[in-house]
Amino acid sequence: MELIGIILIAVLAVVLILKLLTAPIKLAGKLLINALVGFVALFFLNFAGNLVGLSLGINWFNAIVVGLFGAPGVVLLLLLKYLL
Repeated sequence: MELIGIILIAVLAVVLILKLLTAPIKLAGKLLINALVGFVALFFLNFAGNLVGLSLGINWFNAIVVGLFGAPGVVLLLLLKYLL
């Protein structure tokens, strides 16, 4: 009977640890997807934006904003650049 209790506690501990670890992994995945979408948006903006005079530099601040917000972050940076 004691062995069953130990196994039950071990299984519950493993399940709890896995649940705690999946949340940061999901967050990291979402952040990575946002960063990739934002980078592609920045790349196309700089590539095609030269035709109409729009461009954003790729620096740490822009990378952080685009990484957190994705493509809407690019729009936010454009608004900040041309309104301020």
